[in-house]
Amino acid sequence: MPTCPACEQPLRVQRMADGVLYVCDGCTGRSVTLPQLRALGGDRLVNNLLRQLNRNTAPSPRRCPFCEQSMKALALPEAGLELDGCRRCGIIWFDTQELESVPPAPPPSLEELHLRAAEAMAMEKIQRQQDAQPEPDREWKTLPALLGLPVESDTSPLRRRPWLTWSLALLILVISVAAFFNLEQVIAQWGLVPAQWWRHGGLTLLAAFFLHGGVWHLASNLYFLLIFGDNVEDDLGHTAYGLLLLLATLGGQLVHILGGPGSLTPAIGASGGISGVLAYYAMQFPHAKISLMARLAWRFWWLKLSARTLFICWLLLQFWIAWQQIQGFGNISGLAHLGGAAVGGLFWWAQRFRARLPKTVPA
Repeated sequence: MPTCPACEQPLRVQRMADGVLYVCDGCTGRSVTLPQLRALGGDRLVNNLLRQLNRNTAPSPRRCPFCEQSMKALALPEAGLELDGCRRCGIIWFDTQELESVPPAPPPSLEELHLRAAEAMAMEKIQRQQDAQPEPDREWKTLPALLGLPVESDTSPLRRRPWLTWSLALLILVISVAAFFNLEQVIAQWGLVPAQWWRHGGLTLLAAFFLHGGVWHLASNLYFLLIFGDNVEDDLGHTAYGLLLLLATLGGQLVHILGGPGSLTPAIGASGGISGVLAYYAMQFPHAKISLMARLAWRFWWLKLSARTLFICWLLLQFWIAWQQIQGFGNISGLAHLGGAAVGGLFWWAQRFRARLPKTVPA
């Protein structure tokens, strides 16, 4: 349920003639879509807000009640209003009495009516074309989907280049491929052995992150890091994102060790740290659409789920794998995945709590 970005109370649906509003009964704030605002204030007002949303304007400390991303700070000087808006969801947030201050739209001219009709026809044509396209719309996504990997269906433009994600993926690729030429000896030397986790001064806790047991193990981990890591790095920034990966990796290794402290079997792979990234992604972008390729005999079709729903399914699978691991079966560390995911969830909560703290003002 969407929550008020001002007071965190659940929003109530209020049905109107031109759609629905989401209203907060606590502070009487309201979420208004751009089409509704266009009907109220006119094209000039909405175009002004759209220009601000499309620019790199200052981020607002408030988060969108629907996608929970940081909104942008907007301004309507002619009405004396400072607003918050989400480009992804196309909504503007109005605090108490702010919506009533929006100047009414002037009556449309004949030229404007013609333009609106042409715009409506063009949008309808675009919608028909999109409906006719396979989901997702990029051809390259079909290959990983056929291999059972999830793909992002709707992606918003990144605000910054994910240099850390790209650099880390390249480093993992180089080290893992180099280790393939003498894999058994490298794993024995640098893999994480729970009963001897302090080897090499504890460096195996981190070294194991860069080693993988085969091509598919490496390729799948790199895929998840690249597909979901760029969004998380874009949201957190390079430094906080690096800290998340480090803490999630160590958290996953710790839970793996606690699950079998006497084990002499070395563990390798980046999936513990990447699980932290997946947890943060699912909690920060719960409504992001993720597609899977479903198959029945020789028939294939796209199955679209929200990031939150898919993450819950993934968590249930990890609990089952962890139970199998504790029983002594399998060669996948579900415990490391759960430990990394727990750190990712706590990191998301800490970031959200930090964003709610009042900003200090210098005296």
